[in-house]
Amino acid sequence: VNACVDVVLSGVKLLEALGLEPSDGKNHAVLSSGQDLREAFAHFMERGAAAERFFSDPEAFQDIAQTASEHPAAQLYVGGNAALIGQKLATNPDLKILLCGPVGPKLHELLDDNVVVPPESMQERDEFHLILEYQAGEQWGRVRAPAANRFIFSHDLSNGALNMLEVFVSSLDEFQPDLVVLSGLHMMEGQSKEMRQKRLMEAVASISDIPTDIPIHLELASMTDQDFMSNIMHQQVFPLVNSIGLNEQELLFLTQSASGPHASLASWSGIPDVGVVSDILFWILTEHGKTAERASDLTRIHFHTLAYHILVTVDGHWGNQAAAVAAGARAAGTQACATDTIDTSKVFLKAPLEFVTSHTEAPSKISLNPDEPVVHWHRKGISFHFTPVLVCKDPVRTVGLGDAISAEGLLYSEAYPQ
Repeated sequence: VNACVDVVLSGVKLLEALGLEPSDGKNHAVLSSGQDLREAFAHFMERGAAAERFFSDPEAFQDIAQTASEHPAAQLYVGGNAALIGQKLATNPDLKILLCGPVGPKLHELLDDNVVVPPESMQERDEFHLILEYQAGEQWGRVRAPAANRFIFSHDLSNGALNMLEVFVSSLDEFQPDLVVLSGLHMMEGQSKEMRQKRLMEAVASISDIPTDIPIHLELASMTDQDFMSNIMHQQVFPLVNSIGLNEQELLFLTQSASGPHASLASWSGIPDVGVVSDILFWILTEHGKTAERASDLTRIHFHTLAYHILVTVDGHWGNQAAAVAAGARAAGTQACATDTIDTSKVFLKAPLEFVTSHTEAPSKISLNPDEPVVHWHRKGISFHFTPVLVCKDPVRTVGLGDAISAEGLLYSEAYPQ
């Protein structure tokens, strides 16, 4: 239920246009000024890490958004995880997509014809999200980016309050979907704690109204509040959804928030260790997923990081996993390079060619075979499907890559009726 217009441009170019000098990096959970923006941007650029932050001052944000959207190098795109997943699914001519999010005039113009927007979702002004990209090796003052990535920020109250969730759920009767994709919970971090808790309870009530025979996928995104993440996971949202999509930042934050395995790891160094990742994924499904004793619907997690993807499923609930994880990896390579098919001259392999499958129990050691790029292993009723990604050497666009990966993976996944 989150939708907006993404204004994409070089972070360094925008900061220069705003007259902000290079500075030392400092992490801010919420941005309230240009000073906060330049410090947070430097902090994440130095690490080559993706992040998303709320900008609390509406006037200052409007000024920055105007400078950004009028910059000659700026590009305007469909934004918001829900709208991006909708757009990606809509490229399949046989699919009709219902999108409920705050849709302003510019966004409506950018959406695919296969995307249906109910009239109650339309609003007079667009919600703008600013996406500041940087390339591998790019310099800003003393800061040098080790990898290409982006820093995202917005002052977005409509998405932050999940304003369109009830409209969405009430539209499902008429639309009769085969799949529901939810996203936007991370946008609630801009709300006060009380407001957020109240809205989360209302969201849970709404999600509970979705007929149980329709699979629900939840796409996670960058968050900073561990209590809020813990609430979403423990008693509220995870048990109501069948599937989750996330990246390495979100996975680590999740285990830190709930004292899961490897929670003492402060951050990833380089490519996330496959064994560590699979321990955390296994823990999520064994602690919060569907078992004979637990009334949870969660049976699938699609994990994506730059170098590889893992699709983890509880046995007996999903089929076609090898094709689904491969399709997601293919979408990553083609979308980042903006090509229709994988162009081998534009991609390279970054995945480990050998890895262990666990650090908490007797692991198996796996060596990749180029002829069979999807590797499968099994752990106590849970299946893991791993594939390397052909990484784009000079990415044209990194925004929405996770959403495209999850959408493509869902398209190829077969949910068994329960």
